[in-house]
Amino acid sequence: MATTDNSLNGMTEPCDACGTDTLHEVSVQIMTEAEDSDNAHYSREPYRVRECQRCGERTSQRMNNA
Repeated sequence: MATTDNSLNGMTEPCDACGTDTLHEVSVQIMTEAEDSDNAHYSREPYRVRECQRCGERTSQRMNNA
């Protein structure tokens, strides 16, 4: 579970690469899933993107599982 650490002004989450809870930069980004398709502008989905501020590991997770 993510927690807010007010002293660091960020999100502390478990990092698979570091193996500990570390400070992460978390954002929501709209990504195109089928760029080569004629309908690419219809295939944009929100993703939760997080980057470990310690090791730089970056992961993304689709927010809509339709």
